[in-house]
Amino acid sequence: MNYLLRRLATFPLVLLGVSILVFVAIRMVPGDSITAMLGTEAGLLTPAQRDSLAAYFGIDQPWFVQYWRWIGGILHGNFGISVTYGRPVLDVILERFPLTLELAVLSMIIALLVGMPAGIYAATHNEKLSDLGVRIIAMIGQSTPSFVLGLLIIYTLSAGFGVLPAMGEFAPLWQDPLRNLSQLILPAITLGFAFAASVTRIARSAMLDVLSDDYVRTARSKGASARSVIWRHALPNALIPVVTLSGIEFGYLLGGAVIVEQIYALPGLGRMVLDAILQRDYALVQGSVLFIAFNFMIVNLLVDLAYVALDPRIRLGEQ
Repeated sequence: MNYLLRRLATFPLVLLGVSILVFVAIRMVPGDSITAMLGTEAGLLTPAQRDSLAAYFGIDQPWFVQYWRWIGGILHGNFGISVTYGRPVLDVILERFPLTLELAVLSMIIALLVGMPAGIYAATHNEKLSDLGVRIIAMIGQSTPSFVLGLLIIYTLSAGFGVLPAMGEFAPLWQDPLRNLSQLILPAITLGFAFAASVTRIARSAMLDVLSDDYVRTARSKGASARSVIWRHALPNALIPVVTLSGIEFGYLLGGAVIVEQIYALPGLGRMVLDAILQRDYALVQGSVLFIAFNFMIVNLLVDLAYVALDPRIRLGEQ
C-alpha cells in the first residue's frame, strides 16, 4: 500500500513536467491557430478582428499567463475549448478514446495469442529448423513497418479479392458489434503483427533462460511431464519480461496508432492529435498529451503490480 501511495503521489509531478513540455513545444511550431483555422481567409482579417479572435482563444497573452490560465482550468476540470471542434477538449478526447482503447486491446490479444505460443514452441525446439523458421518470421515482423503492412493488406484485398476494408462512419461496439469488428480487425492485425513478433522473441528468450534453471531440472527428474514442466513450472516465471513489454507497448497504443488510424481512416485518438497539431489547436493537443501521459502511468503501475502476482518473491517498495 505504501508503494502504491508513493507511485500515485508522483503522478502530479510527472503530469506537471509533461504539461510544461507540451505547452512550450506546440507553441514553437510555426504559425498560429487563427491562420490554421481560416487558411487564406486569415489574410482578409483586419488587425482588430485578428486581435479579437486572439483574445477569444486566449492566445493574446504571454506564454506564462496562458499556461497559468490553462493549469488553473485543469484543476477545475476544464481543459479548454477546442478550436477545431468548438467543444470542450475533454468531451472530444473521451469521444475518440473508446476506438483507440478497443484497437489497442484487440492488437494486444492478437499479439499475445500468436506471440506466446510461437515463443514457447521456438524455445522448446531450440536450434532446430522449426526454431529457425519462427525466429526468421519474427525478425520479418519486427522489421516491417506497420504502414507498409497496412497498405499491403488494403492492396491485396482490393486487387486480389475486389473488396476494401470497412471504412466510413465508425460504429461503436455496443451499437453494431459486427460492423465494429469489421472496421477494426484489419487495423488490429496490422498493429498486432509487429507486436506479436516482439512477444515471440521475448518469450523465447525468457523461456530458454527459465528452462535451464535448477528447479526445472528438478521437476523433470521427479518425473513431471513435459507439458507440466513448460506450462506449470517454467511459463509463470517467464512471463515477467513479456508483461513488461506488453505494458510498454499497450501504453504506446493507448496514445493512438497515428499511421494505422490514418491509413484505415479511423477517428481515433492518434489521428485526432495529428489533426490538432496541423490545426494548431493548442488546447486539444495539450489536453490529449496529458491524457495519454496519464494512461501511460496507469499502465506502468498496473504492470508493476502484476509482477507481484506473477512472482510472490517480488516485494514492491522493499530494499
